Order: sequence, then C-alpha cells, then structure tokens
Amino acid sequence: MPGPLIVVPDDFPSVFEKSAAHDRCAKLGEVRVYTARGADDPAELIKRIDAASVVVNIRAHARFTDEVLAACRRLTMISIWGTGTDNVDLDAAGRRGLTVTNTPGVNAFAVAEHTLALMLATARKIPKIDREMRGGAWPREMLTQLLGKTLGVFGTGKIGARVIELGRAFGMDVLAWSSRGGTTATKDQILRAADFVTLHLRLGPDTRGFLGRREFSLMKRTAILVNTGRGALVEREALLDALGHTRIAGAGLDVFHDEPLKADDPLLAMPHVVLSPHNAGQTPEVLRDGLLRAVENVENYLAGRPTDVVVAPVTKRT
Repeated sequence: MPGPLIVVPDDFPSVFEKSAAHDRCAKLGEVRVYTARGADDPAELIKRIDAASVVVNIRAHARFTDEVLAACRRLTMISIWGTGTDNVDLDAAGRRGLTVTNTPGVNAFAVAEHTLALMLATARKIPKIDREMRGGAWPREMLTQLLGKTLGVFGTGKIGARVIELGRAFGMDVLAWSSRGGTTATKDQILRAADFVTLHLRLGPDTRGFLGRREFSLMKRTAILVNTGRGALVEREALLDALGHTRIAGAGLDVFHDEPLKADDPLLAMPHVVLSPHNAGQTPEVLRDGLLRAVENVENYLAGRPTDVVVAPVTKRT
C-alpha cells in the first residue's frame, strides 16, 4: 500500500525542500511541499492540506484553527518544527482526534546564544555606534557591562536554563522565575531588581501579556528587556510606551506581534532597540537537527509509538 500524504504547507522562507529531512520524509509516503507564501490565509491553508494525513508545520504564520481542522477531515497528525505551539488550537486538535508533536530543546543553545547577543548588542549600543561610525562620526558615549548586573530570567526550560548558565559565566547575578516552581524570587521582585529581563516562557492564556504597563512601571529606568520567546508575551502598546518614554533603557527583540514587521512600525525608528527577524534559532545545526526530528516524530507516529507528543487524541470514557 502507498504511504500517507504528507504536506508541508508553509515552507516559506524555504528550509525544508531538498533537505535531508525532505529526503527522509519521502521514504514515508507522498510528500508535497509548498514554498510560496500563502499559508497565513486560512482558505489557502485548507486548500493545501485538505487531502493530507500528516502535516509538517514549519512556520508559525500557518494557523491551525478549529475551522481549519474541521475542514481537513483526513488529517490525523501535525508535526511542528520548533517548540512553540500557539499557532495550533490544541483543544480542537485533541477533540478532532489529532496528534500534535513538536521538537523541544533542539534550538535551545542557539536561542540562548542569540539572547546573550541581543543583551550585549543593546547594552553596548553596537548597532547605533556602527551606523554613526559609517556616517563619519567617532561616538564616545557610555556603555553598559554585564559583569555585576542582575539578570532576571522568566522561564527556566532548556533555553532559559542555558541563558542562566551564560549569564553567570559573564559574572551576572541571576534571579529566575518559572510557572512550574523552583523560582528564586517573585515576578515583581525580579522586575524591580533586574538590570536585564529576558523572556523564555511558552505563550498561552496564562502568559499572554505577561509584561504590561504595571510590570514596566516596576522596572528600573536603566533596565533592558530581551524577548526571544513570543511577541505576545508583552503587551504591545505597553512596550511602545515604555520605550517611547524611556521608562526602560532599551530592548533586544527577536519576536513581534506582527511578523514580518510593517514598514511603519514604531520600533524601527527607535535607536535604543535592537531587532532581529525571529531567527534566533537559524543556524545550520538547528535547521538540520530540528527538521530531522520533526520527520522522526512522523516516523514514530506512523509506527504507532508517537514521540514528543504535545496533544494526543481525546478518548471518550465508556
């Protein structure tokens, strides 16, 4: 019997097509890869995956809502490349008999390194100084060092834990908070004490808007925020207000409420904000290992021994 139809509806920008993961996936069944943008449109997403048994999800802009899942009755599994699952209605997936998997931890070290890079670039004002020097200036302003500063880490999974290690290696005092316990201080205590605040929480109903106006009012005016988690962990208007009125000293951001950023986004005009395009985990090693693991999760699911399960089908009690 032929294998299942496996669809990659959102390989834009393309990382999956013609990769080792693509070759491995082709051994499991028929594979269709869509490399043109369009999966962010629900009707187009449905069109692409309507006949699929399995979807390999590459990008978070493809949103698997209850309406999308309801229209795709053949679908039994979504294998997500990456840790975040906020683009999938997990409750609807379970009710509709779907298995959802992800690839936790594959990008942890790369994202942690990028977090430190954003901290350093913002604290040392490297992008601003670079621009000024290319314009003929020789800037002589004061910079911020990490040694002796307090680092507040929210989220202590694999990424957060690695950030804690790196922060301590720089000589920073670390305060950590986790929704799962094992915290060294309360949320408010960390916000008041931290010179750097970094976010590594999963986005969910309890963490959406984790930082808002109240939280920014607690932070030092010299504090720097780094977010490599999800844009919606921070209330957008509160962030813009805090940065626009220098209620905090700056921010290093890899994630945003709208991706890609629009040309008129106020963040683009703020010299004390360092930006990167949600690419903290974009290294050859992470791409290779993460995509292969996403395909391995498909293999294991088809063999009846699913791995890295986020949601399993809801079973009715008899």
